[in-house]
Amino acid sequence: MIRMLAIILGFQLVGEVASRALGLPLPGPVLGLVLLALACILRPALAEAIRPTASGLLSHLSLFFVPAGVGIVAHWDLLRVQGLGLAVAIMGSTALALAAGAWAFSVVARLTGTEDRQALKDQGRE
Repeated sequence: MIRMLAIILGFQLVGEVASRALGLPLPGPVLGLVLLALACILRPALAEAIRPTASGLLSHLSLFFVPAGVGIVAHWDLLRVQGLGLAVAIMGSTALALAAGAWAFSVVARLTGTEDRQALKDQGRE
């Protein structure tokens, strides 16, 4: 298990170093994950070897939320005072992000001409 964790973390390290060295706008761990996925595709034996360790990590994924829970408990007084404002800000920004994403998608679909004509006919828009 230690060897497989070292391999997984090694890919993360390679991704981090490559991302910083090349000035990529992609986080290092994401690049490392892509490299790990490519390595697993190219060498299925690697995928089989790390599967038990990866499954073990995923089965205990909830432990990664413990620090967030501790932070909430530690700052409970601040959350009690500012909680309503935080909730409104989070819900509002989420709604705006969804609307902006939908708008951007529709603009790109129109510009590239990739709208589904049949769907438009079904909706009575064409």
